[in-house]
Amino acid sequence: MIKPPWNIQFIGNEVAILWPNGREDFFKMEELRACSPSAENMGERDILGNLHGGNGPKKFSGVEVFNWILIGNYAIRFYFSDGHNTGLFSFEYLQKLGDAKKALSRDND
Repeated sequence: MIKPPWNIQFIGNEVAILWPNGREDFFKMEELRACSPSAENMGERDILGNLHGGNGPKKFSGVEVFNWILIGNYAIRFYFSDGHNTGLFSFEYLQKLGDAKKALSRDND
């Protein structure tokens, strides 16, 4: 189980997260909005496996995070300037996003 972050800060247009193991992740706010795991953003499957929703815009230029709260010991709810706040970002999901971002950065070097 991933432990809750030690610190979360807004630095310019990024959200910085410091984890208990010393790991740091930095996410651009509009990219974080685009990756929201909400049904509104990603869609959701019904009992037959059909995907519903998730057809909204995929770029959120200029959207900012203005607040956040911890949800239990497993997730963060971010509050975005476009009114979105229904996606729960599990700690595991956030670290996977961070891993993908770091891998992409290495591939572009």
